[in-house]
Amino acid sequence: MAEYKLWNALEAARKYQWVELSHPLNNDSPYWSGIPAGSVELSKTLWDWGKPELECLIQSFKFPGQFGTHIDFPGHFIQGKQMSEQYDVHDLIFPLVVIDITEQVKKDVHYAVTVEDIKNYEAQYGPIPDGAFVALRTDWYKNWPDMDALSGTGEDGSENFPGWSLEALKYIYETRNAAANGHETLDTDASTVAAEAGDLICERYVLDQEKLQVEALRNLDKVQPAGAVIIVSYPRIEQATGLPARVWAITE
Repeated sequence: MAEYKLWNALEAARKYQWVELSHPLNNDSPYWSGIPAGSVELSKTLWDWGKPELECLIQSFKFPGQFGTHIDFPGHFIQGKQMSEQYDVHDLIFPLVVIDITEQVKKDVHYAVTVEDIKNYEAQYGPIPDGAFVALRTDWYKNWPDMDALSGTGEDGSENFPGWSLEALKYIYETRNAAANGHETLDTDASTVAAEAGDLICERYVLDQEKLQVEALRNLDKVQPAGAVIIVSYPRIEQATGLPARVWAITE
C-alpha cells in the first residue's frame, strides 16, 4: 500500500494543540471610531428559505478591511506599496515567536516592549528565526469586545494601552529577519509612543519595510513562546489594504 507523506504529516500535526488566534465577529464587534457608523452589516439575508426557485439561504457581508482580527498590507499606510493580491500561500505560514510582556503591563498599562525584552527572550529560547512572525503577548485580548477597555479610555478621553516600540520593531526586522509581527491591541504603537510622535510611527515603519502585521490577536497565552507555527488566512479580495483574518497556531 502506498505511503502518503503529507497525510502522515497531517496526522502527526493533529497530535499537537491547534489554537484559535482570531476573534469571532458579529454586528456588535468593535472597530476604530474613525470608521463611519454603518460600515458593518454582517449576515444580511439576500435570498431566504422558502423560495420555489431554489431552497437555500444567501447572505451579504459588509465590513471595513481593518475589522476584528485583521491583516494589514503595506499599502494601508504607504502609497504605492503592496496590496492584498501580491501575497500568496507561501507568504502566510510562519514560525511563531511569542514575546510575553504581561508582567510589565500589569505594572504599567503604557508599556512599550524594549529591545532588552526581546534579547531576554532570545537568551532563553534562541535567536528569532528567519521569516518569523513575532507576536506581542499582553493579554489585552481579554478586553474584547469592550471598545473602551480595548482603547483604555481614560476619564479625559485619552487612550491608554501597551504595544510596540520603534526600537523593538527595528531589532526584529533589521537585526533579525522577521517576516511579520502581531499584537492583541487594536494598534501597533503603544499609546504613549503614538502620542509622543503624533502618528502611528510603529505601524508606518512596519508597512514601509514591506512587512505584514496582524492586529487584535487572541489566545497568545495558550501558545508556547517558541516552536509553534502560525497560519494566517483571509478572503482573496484584490486591492485590499487590510482584511479580517482567520489565524491559528499549531503548538506543542
